[in-house]
Amino acid sequence: MNEMLTWIDGLPSALVYLALSLGAALENIVPAVPADTFVALGGLLASVGRLDWRWILALTWSANVGSALVTYRLGYTHGRPFFEHGWGVRVLNARQMERMAAFYDRWGIWAILVTRFLPGLRSVVPVFAGVTHQPFLFVALPIAAASLVWHAGLIWIGFTIGRNLDALSSTLGAAQTLLLSVAAGVAALIVAWWWRTRRTSDE
Repeated sequence: MNEMLTWIDGLPSALVYLALSLGAALENIVPAVPADTFVALGGLLASVGRLDWRWILALTWSANVGSALVTYRLGYTHGRPFFEHGWGVRVLNARQMERMAAFYDRWGIWAILVTRFLPGLRSVVPVFAGVTHQPFLFVALPIAAASLVWHAGLIWIGFTIGRNLDALSSTLGAAQTLLLSVAAGVAALIVAWWWRTRRTSDE
């Protein structure tokens, strides 16, 4: 592990910053990409090499928030037409869309804040905030605030653990298992809501 860290540390700093930023950004487009790992690894690299944790925080945070807002914008501009025609109507009908918009109007800020800490859901919620045409600042501010707190915490963990990559993997694995369990519970509630409202709308 130390050899790998030494090899990474030998790469040009700009290249490492770029790779960490891309890893943080891709999560909102490809949810399977673990942005948390890239951010925490950045903290570890800052503790053992010449990278600056402040640059890592600024770059990974801005890349992650930026890509989330891109998906929000795509949902805003293309989401409604998709769900109004074809098989998109089978996913969300007009009545469900109204209910989801009402939910975002009432709880959207808190939903966005909480789900930024939950794997998988954090990449989906901004999209549907766009689909329901939520105002930009209504979406951008909680995404930016929650992501800043989360990324700062991950970098602190990586920086504190230092060279022990195995310990970092173990810590992240335990945290992700817990958060995935919470995310699965929330996802189950969403599916139950979808099924109940779907049946109600079809009656």
